[in-house]
Amino acid sequence: MGMADTAVAGVAEKDGGKQPRSVRVILLALMIAMMLAMLDNMIIGTAMPTIVGELGGLEHLSWVVTSYTLATAASTPVWGKLGDMYGRKATFMTSIVIFLVGSALSGMAQNMGELIGFRAVQGLGAGGLMVGVMAIIGDLIPPRERGKYQGMMAAVMALAMIGGPLVGGTITDNWGWRWAFYINLPLGAVALAAVGVVLHLPKKRAEAGIDYLGVVLLTVGITAVVLVTTWGGTEYAWTSARIMELIGLGVASLVGFVFWQKRAAEPVLPLHIFRSRNFTLMSVIGFITGFVMFGATLFLPLYQQSVQGASATNSGLLLLPMLGAMLVTSMVAGRVTTSTGRYKVFPVLGSALMIVGLYLLSTMDTGTSRFTSGVFMAVVGLGMGCLMQITMLVAQNSVEMKDMGVASSSTTLFRTLGSSFGVAVMGALFNSRVQDVMAEKAGALGSQVTERSAQLDAESLAKLPEAAREAYQYAVSSGTHSAFLLGAVIAVISLVAAVFVKEVPLKGEGPGGKAAGGAPVTEPV
Repeated sequence: MGMADTAVAGVAEKDGGKQPRSVRVILLALMIAMMLAMLDNMIIGTAMPTIVGELGGLEHLSWVVTSYTLATAASTPVWGKLGDMYGRKATFMTSIVIFLVGSALSGMAQNMGELIGFRAVQGLGAGGLMVGVMAIIGDLIPPRERGKYQGMMAAVMALAMIGGPLVGGTITDNWGWRWAFYINLPLGAVALAAVGVVLHLPKKRAEAGIDYLGVVLLTVGITAVVLVTTWGGTEYAWTSARIMELIGLGVASLVGFVFWQKRAAEPVLPLHIFRSRNFTLMSVIGFITGFVMFGATLFLPLYQQSVQGASATNSGLLLLPMLGAMLVTSMVAGRVTTSTGRYKVFPVLGSALMIVGLYLLSTMDTGTSRFTSGVFMAVVGLGMGCLMQITMLVAQNSVEMKDMGVASSSTTLFRTLGSSFGVAVMGALFNSRVQDVMAEKAGALGSQVTERSAQLDAESLAKLPEAAREAYQYAVSSGTHSAFLLGAVIAVISLVAAVFVKEVPLKGEGPGGKAAGGAPVTEPV
């Protein structure tokens, strides 16, 4: 498949609208790489108790996840820019190799310090996986046709969230925790081989060098933001000197970064892409979607385990109503977008459904049935299904091809930062509410129970006296009420942003071989 074939791959074939076989092979490889990036933290979360039991270092446990998240967030915009400058294929394959090296080293770690360091290496590679997938799809398939593949990406996301805990538990119980990392190697090798053999994109070579100062400033700024949201209210009080120092460092770095990007010869994040109203609005909507989604996936299983008595072993299955609804809506939105070329209705409808669903979730109490909570989750899922892939589609449609990488990485970064803020802010509100209610309902015993953590595991909950257990269940339902109500209020921002989206015709081919504007498609986008 040469360069000419690659150009043809960007447009659906006339015989039945099917993609060439080589493009289908590439898409399969991209979905495997996307699953690697999404599945990892889900699997590792289940294996963590066993890892701590063997390696020790309980006090550094959070860093196993934090180091990975930090490295992923900080490297995401850099990978996008490198792809724009030096070619998508080479940078994507490099990110896969780095991820696999980090996975192998993590599996061989002999102590907690080594594991944390190797997880950071793994995170550096993961930052390029998601961006590479989105940008290569952007290169191969015009926006008008890209909606067809939204369902595929949503299915991978749902599969990772549902299957991750199940796979992690099975691997850890039968093969040992090290295989939770080693399992990435054969999957990554398949993706690497398929991309290397089948994918042929035009090679690029930028004359300007890498914007090293911009990379450093952005990395420091993102690291400070993620650490503030991770440590605030847990490791350190929100008003502590350490948190204030990090906030100051983050603000100074990000202000310096914006100042420098106006002057850099080859900026790592070109500010001109934010001149597009749609791109800026999609960045806002992506941030809010990340804020809501990861907050929901954190507190829903906690509520169902603590209040409704569900098993923690199958925690991924508890989210099935939300993820199933998200998958179906994403597929429908993709098909409608492809056939009509119209998309504004989905951000508006999705944001409205997300607000309604979050409000319904905030009404849950100790007497809410699993069926009722499942219906409420499905409403949230319907909303997120309208938003998850449309944000990336519209963002990519709003920039020139030369900025496809940075557009993909910026949208991914905003969603990642949104998830960090969502978990931190909703988590702080939840913890505060649980501790207040426990002190009110169970007195000194209640304060003692939640002194170290407002989130109790099933074993700790079973040991509590009946009165304290009932008080804790009431406290958790009160905490989730506050967290989801906050989410509903925040989601209003997404609705406002969606209303101002301008429906620009999608580039590429519509039904009957016509371009978005009605003219025949004569060359690839």
